Amino acid sequence: MATIQSIVVTQSAHAVTGVTESQTWMCLICGWIYDETVGDPDHGLLPGTPWSAVPMNWTCPECGARKEDFEMVRI
Repeated sequence: MATIQSIVVTQSAHAVTGVTESQTWMCLICGWIYDETVGDPDHGLLPGTPWSAVPMNWTCPECGARKEDFEMVRI
């Protein structure tokens, strides 16, 4: 159960960063999912890395598709 203090800290962090929830992005070629909360640690993207911070030269770890071949999806 969350305490009032943890809720306030979380809400404050979201207000400062503008982050309300993590997003997921799906490769349109193979269906692999990039989840911002998980990242892609095997390829240098730590958990919590937002999609906007993923380098343009990053490729899908499953099929090699480029970043522009991904689309945001709700899971």
